[in-house]
Amino acid sequence: MKIRCDREKFLAAYQTVSSVVPARSPKPILQNVKLDVDADKAVLTATDLEIGVRFEVPGVEVDAAGSAVLQASRFGSILREMSDATLEIEADAHGTTVRGQRSRFSLPGEDPREFPAVAAFTEQQYHVVAARVLRELIRRTVFATDAESTRYALGGVLFEIESDKITAVGTDGRRLARMQGAAQAVGEPSYAAEAMPIVPAKAMHFMERALVSESGDVSLAATANSVLLKGERITIFSRLVEGRFPKWRDVFPRQEQGAKIPVVIGTFHGAVRQSAIVTDDDSRGVDFSFNDGKVTLTGRAPKWGESHVELPIPYDGPAVSITLDPRYLVDFLRVLDQEKTFTLEVRGAESAAVCSTDDGYGYVIMPLARDHG
Repeated sequence: MKIRCDREKFLAAYQTVSSVVPARSPKPILQNVKLDVDADKAVLTATDLEIGVRFEVPGVEVDAAGSAVLQASRFGSILREMSDATLEIEADAHGTTVRGQRSRFSLPGEDPREFPAVAAFTEQQYHVVAARVLRELIRRTVFATDAESTRYALGGVLFEIESDKITAVGTDGRRLARMQGAAQAVGEPSYAAEAMPIVPAKAMHFMERALVSESGDVSLAATANSVLLKGERITIFSRLVEGRFPKWRDVFPRQEQGAKIPVVIGTFHGAVRQSAIVTDDDSRGVDFSFNDGKVTLTGRAPKWGESHVELPIPYDGPAVSITLDPRYLVDFLRVLDQEKTFTLEVRGAESAAVCSTDDGYGYVIMPLARDHG
C-alpha cells in the first residue's frame, strides 16, 4: 500500500475516526485505526465494538492499494507534529512508513485481517435528514439523558421516526427534552412503535461532533439492534440501548390553566446563573416567583448565603411560584439562541414547568420540594 496525501485533510479525518478508539481494551487490535486503500480512495476505520466509523479521506493520491493498521495515538502524534503539506504513507508486511520532506517514521504493523469489520451503509429503506437538523436534534436532547441510571433506556436518545419527521427524546427521570425535525423517507422504512431505536448518549455525542463538517443531507437507517448514519464521506454505526423507554408523552402535562410567559433567553439565562451561585448539592433549588410584571429568583444555602435576582417579564396574571433545579434550566438555555425568546409554562409549586420554543423544542422540568431537597 502506498499513498500521497494532504496532511491537514488526512489529520482532520484521522482525528474524527480515532476519537472512537478505546483507551483500554481486552482486544489490543481495537486500539488502532485501520487504513484501507483501493484504486481510487482511502478509508479510515475505527471501532470499540459498540460504535464504529468509516471515513473516506479527501486529497489522497493512490500509488498502490492495500491495508494497514495504525497505532492510534502515535500515528496521530506524527500527523500533528509534522509540518509538511504533503505526506507519503507506505505499508507492507513489516510495518508502516510515513515520509515528509525532511523526516521519516517507521512503525511496526499488525495484520489488517485481524481488525473487526465496521458495517457499511447498504440499506435500501432509510430516511434523509439535513445534517444541521440532526445535529440540533442531538444537541437539544442528549444532555438530558442519564448514562449512570440502572434503567438502561435512560442512557440514550429515543428516535421516533415517521415518514416525514424525526422526534428525538432524552430524559433522566427528572427532566425531559424533546425536539422534532423534518425528514424524508426513501423506500418504505417502517418502525414499530414499541421498537423505535434508542441510541446511546456516547454515540450521539460522537455523531454531533462528526457532523460538524457536513453541510448537506445525511441518511439514517435503524435495524433491530443498530443504527447507521451516512454523510458525504463518513459512515457511523452504533449498537442500540436495550430496554423500554418511558411513555414520554405522559410527561408533558396539560397546562391549560397555567401561566404562559414569554421570556428572553439570554437575560433569563444570566439571572438563573446568578441565582444559582449560592446553591449547593444539599440546597440546590431556586425559587421562581412570578408576579407584578417580574420574576424573582431566590437561592439559598446555609453555608453560602442567599441570592435575590429580579427580572422584568411581560406577566400580569395571578402570582405563581415554583422551585426548580437551576442546573436543569441552564442546560436547556445554553443550547438556544440567546437573542430569542421561549415560552415558560408554570401552574404551581407541585406541577412540572414546561419550556417550549417555536421550532419544535419542548422541555419539561419536575419541581423540587420547598425544602430544596
